[in-house]
Parts: sequence; structure tokens; C-alpha cells
Amino acid sequence: MIIIKEVFSKSELKKFVTFPFSLYKDNPYWIPPIINDELASFDKTKNPAFENAEAHFFLAYKGNTIVGRVVAILNFTEINQQGLKKMRFGWCDFINDISVTKALLDKVSEIGKQHNLEYIEGPVGFSNLDKVGVLTEGFDQLGNMITWYNHPYYKEHFEQLGYTKEKEYIEHIFPFSNVKPELFLKAQALIKKRYQLKSLNFTSTKEIMPYVDKMFDLFNESYAKLSSFVPISDTQKAYFKKKYISFINPEYIKYVTDKDDNIVAFAIVMPSFSEALLKAKGKLLPFGMFHLLKAKKHSKDVIFYLIGVHPDFQNKGVHAIIFDEYFKTFTKKGIVNCIRTPELEDNFAIHQIWKHFDPKINKRRRTYRKEITPSAFNIS
Repeated sequence: MIIIKEVFSKSELKKFVTFPFSLYKDNPYWIPPIINDELASFDKTKNPAFENAEAHFFLAYKGNTIVGRVVAILNFTEINQQGLKKMRFGWCDFINDISVTKALLDKVSEIGKQHNLEYIEGPVGFSNLDKVGVLTEGFDQLGNMITWYNHPYYKEHFEQLGYTKEKEYIEHIFPFSNVKPELFLKAQALIKKRYQLKSLNFTSTKEIMPYVDKMFDLFNESYAKLSSFVPISDTQKAYFKKKYISFINPEYIKYVTDKDDNIVAFAIVMPSFSEALLKAKGKLLPFGMFHLLKAKKHSKDVIFYLIGVHPDFQNKGVHAIIFDEYFKTFTKKGIVNCIRTPELEDNFAIHQIWKHFDPKINKRRRTYRKEITPSAFNIS
């Protein structure tokens, strides 16, 4: 018999966070999160996502054994301001027993009915900077800290339960040796001159901080037209600034500014922490932080996390300026592989930017959707 219990206490929340450690203990491709970091992201007093969202955490039990988990998420910005009657779910993991998956998702649906929502979509996080999608291809590829990994049977469970594909995401990898400077060297000089633009580079985190809020403003403008985009609030900007910026090499953040010093484009690249996180095993102490700091300094693989261009400068080749700067930085660092995080399959503009580097799709993931059947007692 499967029992679904809502998580309320700190000890239960820790069980929620650590459940995947047993589910994937023999899988060499799953990347463990830092446990305390994951706990903090679920803390309503620390994560500003909860200012406009409500989350319910559930664990599935068979006897005394945890066999699954899920977070049911209500994003009120999305529901009330954008008019999307959507029930989100994320951090969804389960053993290969479809009755467990059904019991967890039925609980998500139940909350959706209580709030008169029309459909469920997931796996997704609280915001657009959270992890997204269930892996459908690339199970033999090493995960990373900003994507979810899952067993192949997840997809089958969702589809057997009547969930259909909502959004498709693709991930790419290409060797840095594919990057030929002649493709953008001349172009970037012409674009700088034509639009009176200049590149902005950094050598310390302290130098970056005054620009971060403006970068997130530009992020909101750049991605506003993409489906299901939820803008980042001022408090979220402060949260992400504190959480992520110090972990990113300052020379891996690039800005392009206009003649008035307004940011018109940005890119954030992160060193790959995958191997370091495997060694850390979910803990910063005693040696986890050492492995992370070593990866920050010496990793030869990099992950393109975010790239954004102001709508007024899109399709004008501004990315050539960014690539020129990264080429110089990566050459100096001896970078070997470039990895791209999930991008919507129908975001053709971003795919055009990368085509000259001959990237190979190494992973696919998607979100799934299912209509919520109204309750017989729901008259509204």
C-alpha cells in the first residue's frame, strides 16, 4: 500500500532532499546536489520565490520506506497576472512502480482542483532559473548542477498516465576546437563600430556586482516573449546574486554596452562542477568545498548558462562580440568542451547563434502536461 505524506518538519524535508541519493546510488551519471543548498532553496524564509508562490512537498511511502517524492507548486504571478491556470510540479522522483508515480501526481492534481486550475505541467521549478524537464535522451551523459537527471522509465510513467508533451528542450556539446575566430573576429569589430558598442570584462566578483541587477533586468526583457516566462523580481535578483555570482569565475561573465553604458547583451558561463559534486557527495565539509574551488579554477569544461540580448539589438550579430571575448578567455584557460544548458527546441534564434560551432545534441528533455478534471463538487 502506498501512503502519501506531506512534508512539514525539517527532518522530513531532509528525507525529501536525500531520497535521490538512494535512488541513484549506483548511477554514475547522476550529479548529487549540495544537501544544505537544496534545503535552503526550499526554505520559505530564504528563497524569495515563495513571495509569489506556494509549494507543497510530498513523500511516497511503502511501509517505512520512501519510494517517491514531488513538489506541487502554485506560481501566483503566472496564475493571477498571466492568466495561466497551471499547476506546476517539480523535484519529482520515484521508483519503477507506476502506482507510486500516479499517487504522487494525483496529489498534485488534487491541489490544482482546489485552486480551480486547468492543467498540470512539469517537471519545472519555481522560476525560469530553476531546473526544468524530464530527461528523455542522453541517459549515458554526465549530468550537471543546473539540470535534473532521471531514469529512463520516468518518461514511460508520465505517458502511461495520460501526460502529453508540452515543451521540448535540447542540450548540446561541442569541442572548443570547433570555434574558429575568423567566423566572428571581423564581424564583431564592424558591429562595435556600427552600433557604438563595447565589451565589458571583469577580473573580480566585486567589479561585477554593480551590474548584476541591470543584467537581470535585461534577462527579463530578452526572454519576455518565450512561453511560460515569469519575470524575476527584485528580491529574486538579490537572492540569485548571492547564491550564484560568487561561484562563477568573473572572467566568465561578459557584457556588451552601448555608448551610454547601458547593457545591451550579456552572457554567463560556468565551469563544470559535475566531477567536483560527485566527489563532494552532497556535502561541503570536510572536502566538498575544496573540490568545488578546484573545479572553479581548473575545470576544462564550461557550461553556457545564460545569454541574453536586448530586443532592439537582436538579429544584429551582437553575439559575435561575446564570442570574441570568450574565445580569448577560453584559449588562455585551455578549455576543452563547451556545454549548452536546456534551450527550447523552437527557440530558433538561439540555435542560429551556435550553428557555426557544429554543436551535437547530446540530451533531450521535456515537460509534460495533463488537463485537470474538474471536481464534481466544483461549481465555479
